[in-house]
Amino acid sequence: MSERRPLISGNWKMNLNHFEALKLVQQLSYNVTKEDVELLDISVHPPFTDLRTVQTAIESDRIPFALGAQHCYSEASGAFTGEVSPTMLAKLGVSYVIAGHSERREIFGETDELVNAKVKAILANEMTPILCCGETLAEREAGEAEAKVERQVAAGLAKV
Repeated sequence: MSERRPLISGNWKMNLNHFEALKLVQQLSYNVTKEDVELLDISVHPPFTDLRTVQTAIESDRIPFALGAQHCYSEASGAFTGEVSPTMLAKLGVSYVIAGHSERREIFGETDELVNAKVKAILANEMTPILCCGETLAEREAGEAEAKVERQVAAGLAKV
C-alpha cells in the first residue's frame, strides 16, 4: 500500500472573474517549488465560471495542480437550473469535488442524504470527493462537535 500524500486545496469560493483566476493560478504556480510538488498534491477550486480558464492554464502551462470543483449536483442531467453535474465536471478534467461544505449545508440546507448522493455521483464519475464535515460554534460550545462530525462522516460515506 502506498503512503498517503497530503493534499493542499484552495477553495476560491465566489471570488475572481476568469481573468483574475488565470492570474492567480499562474502566480501560485510561480510560488510552488519542485520540492513542494514532490511532497504533496495541490488542487485549486475556482468558481464554475472560471473552471475552463483554469483548466486550460493548468494544461497548457503544465502547472502541477489538480483542477477541483466547489460543488456539484447529484444527478447526471435533468431540469436542475443552475446546477452542474459530476459528468460535466469530469469532462472538464476535474479531479476533486467538494461535497458537504458548511456553507452549502447551512445556507442552502443540504442534508447528509444529499451530500451522500453527491459523494456517490462524484466517485461514479471517477473523481475524488472532498467530504466536508464540521460543527457550528454553538454546537462546539455545547460539546456536540464530535458527535456531529461522526454523524456527518458516517452519513456522507454510507454505502460507499
